[in-house]
Amino acid sequence: MGFSRRNFLRLGGAGILASQAPALIARTSRGASANDALEIPFKLGIASYTFRKFSLEDTIRMTGRLAINNLCLKSMHLPLELSESEIREEAAKVANAGIMLYGGGVIYMKSREEVDRAFCYAQTAGMKVIIGVPEHELLAYCNQKVNSTGIRLAIHNHGPGDDRYPTPASVYNRIRDLDPGMGLCVDIGHTIRIGEDPVQQTSDLMDRVLDIHIKDEDKADETGYTCEIGRGVIDIPGFLEMLVRKKYSHVVSFEFEKDENDPLAGLAESVGYVRGVLKMLT
Repeated sequence: MGFSRRNFLRLGGAGILASQAPALIARTSRGASANDALEIPFKLGIASYTFRKFSLEDTIRMTGRLAINNLCLKSMHLPLELSESEIREEAAKVANAGIMLYGGGVIYMKSREEVDRAFCYAQTAGMKVIIGVPEHELLAYCNQKVNSTGIRLAIHNHGPGDDRYPTPASVYNRIRDLDPGMGLCVDIGHTIRIGEDPVQQTSDLMDRVLDIHIKDEDKADETGYTCEIGRGVIDIPGFLEMLVRKKYSHVVSFEFEKDENDPLAGLAESVGYVRGVLKMLT
């Protein structure tokens, strides 16, 4: 795409992307002319489980410090049990900070009543998508709610130990014939922890990917744990290049599970790494 290895390292900042440079340059250069220009079709967001030890106000503040404008709130920041007026009041705090409250979750649904509550909650807060884990027998009812509300349901894979949806493919196989608003939230960390390739799985199932939790893992097995993006075993440049090539158009949210009492430094490093890779892709 017309940039040298030296410029790549310089733009990447202190060589943080050095180990990935040859592969990324090869991918972005293949078949491209000097006049080609790629655009990033998706937005970056934060899954608020990252800030699970902090208040909603702190979560909004730290999201703003990272210059990220999309937020998915988990129930510790916007409780499901709040009244509709309270939900609107809390959601307004996000909007007033210039941040889009695009989704909620992960929300577990074990009964029709819990499905109803989740969709009412999302509708009241103005969310576009629920990141959810419904029981298998509730999928048809969830499909009805997606149809009637226009709110999408992105089912989250949780990797080893998850009997419902261990892999992205296990979600896809159950919703492939349902409404297009029934889809996947691909957690790439849990995907690699169960021995699947996040790049290939996400690419293969892209027609139903409605949300992504991006992270890195220190090991590609069930003992793996979140680390700063770029320090782990996931091919992050390859993953991002695939999203751009496939024209993924929803949100890619950081879910940084490390350092729960002080996550901002590691999260900022992860955000910077991803932005550096995206800079090279464009």
